[in-house]
Amino acid sequence: MIKIDSRRTRVSPSVQRVSVVLLAALSISAPFLFVRSASAQTRDHLTNQESDLVRFNQELDKRTDVFIRAINLRFAIINGTAPPPRPKKLDKEEPEWGDPPKGTRAQLLGDIAGILDEAITNIDDVSRRDEKNPLLSRSLRKLTAATNGYLNQLNTLKNQTKDPDETAAIVRIQEYANQIVEVGNKLPAATPDSDKDKKKKKP
Repeated sequence: MIKIDSRRTRVSPSVQRVSVVLLAALSISAPFLFVRSASAQTRDHLTNQESDLVRFNQELDKRTDVFIRAINLRFAIINGTAPPPRPKKLDKEEPEWGDPPKGTRAQLLGDIAGILDEAITNIDDVSRRDEKNPLLSRSLRKLTAATNGYLNQLNTLKNQTKDPDETAAIVRIQEYANQIVEVGNKLPAATPDSDKDKKKKKP
């Protein structure tokens, strides 16, 4: 058990002066830091239609599919390649994908980083609530397989770009991607029963 010493510690005048200076500096810089952080978050990493699809798909593996297609769509725009095919609607109530996202290369790369972060958070949230949920391994395998492809594309993009914003976004994506691959590679080999399991739990 950790005991907190209730005796008052004497602080020297020199330390007090340094503390006052630091607090003053922080009070001046904090508003600027807040504004910069807020402005950097004005763009949502998903379109409104994509957000609707995430909310509609409550099962973790289906939601992961949405994240993966959203990322693939942005890579297709960045690379100037054909967009991924629209998945067949299995439910007439399912929202439409809508128009492709728009933005600069740096913005689209920033979107990808945000989507990967949200995908990780979703898997982590389900794991905290139900670590035996069969959708966890299935979703993580899907995300890991897709992420391996993203890492290959990122290496090419990183060598091509000279834009600091693009480079910063690529580094963020690589950090998230490496986390996903590291965890995904520790999964046991998939069994036929686990892949064909029809009894899905909602997260």
